[in-house]
Amino acid sequence: MEWLAFSFKDFMDILLVGLLLYYVYDVLRKSGSATIFGGIISLILIWIVTSQILRMRVLGGILDALFSVGIVVIVIIFQDEIKGFLTLLGSTQRWRFIRRIFKPEKNVEVSREQSFIGMISFACANMAKKKTGALIVIEQGTSLEQYIHTGEIINAQVNSRLIENIFFKNAPLHDGAMIIRDYTIVAAACILPVAQGQELPKEMGLRHRSGLGMSQATDAKVIIISEERGEISIAHNGEMIADVTTDQLQQFISNDFTDLGKIGTLVTAHAV
Repeated sequence: MEWLAFSFKDFMDILLVGLLLYYVYDVLRKSGSATIFGGIISLILIWIVTSQILRMRVLGGILDALFSVGIVVIVIIFQDEIKGFLTLLGSTQRWRFIRRIFKPEKNVEVSREQSFIGMISFACANMAKKKTGALIVIEQGTSLEQYIHTGEIINAQVNSRLIENIFFKNAPLHDGAMIIRDYTIVAAACILPVAQGQELPKEMGLRHRSGLGMSQATDAKVIIISEERGEISIAHNGEMIADVTTDQLQQFISNDFTDLGKIGTLVTAHAV
C-alpha cells in the first residue's frame, strides 16, 4: 500500500518539523507565553473538527473568518517571541561546530580566550567578595549596538582592574551594564531591557531582572553580581543560575559553553 511507504525524505521531514516545534515551544516557554500558545492550538483543533470534519456551517464560518486574519493577530501577539526565535535560530553559538571544521582554532586564539576568562572571573570574584554590584554582558552572535549607544563608550581591552574600577560604588559609570565585544570593553552604564513573563526570587532586584531581560532579548551571556549578598549569577537564553562558583563562571564564559542547564540548577520560574 502506497500510503505506508516511508522514505528517508519522510523521516527528515518529520525530524525537521519536530525540531521547529521544539524551538518554538522552547522560546514561548521561556517568555511565559506557552499557555497562550496552547490556547491557540486548542482553537485550531476545534476549527479543524467543526469546519473540516463535522462541517458545522455557522460555527465553522465564524472560525473560518477568525483564522483568515489569524496570522496577523499571531504576529502581533507573539512579536517578541518571534524575534526571540529568530535570534535563537541565528545564534552563532549553535553553529560554532561548523565554523571550527573549516577554521580550526589556533593556539594564539586559545591563549587569548584563557586570559579573557581569567581576567573576568578574577574581577567578578573580587567584586563578589567586596559585595560590589555589577552587570556584565558578553556579546555573542546578536549585535548589541542598540544597547551600547545607551551608555558611555569605553573601547578598552578587558582588564580585571578596569572592570573593578568601573563598578566601584562611587564611580560615575557603576550604574547600568558593561558590554564586552571581542575581548574589548565597548561601553559601560548601558540600559538593558527588564525581564518579561518570568518570576524571580524576591531577593533578586532590578539588576537581576535586567540581566535576565537581556538574555531573553539576545543570545548574550550575562553575569550579575549581587550588592546585597555578594553572589554571582549567570543568565543566558532566558534562564538564570544563582550563586555560581568561579569554576562554573569560567565554564560559562568559555567559547565551549552550550547550555546553562549543564552548569547548575536554574532558578527562573516561568509565569503561567
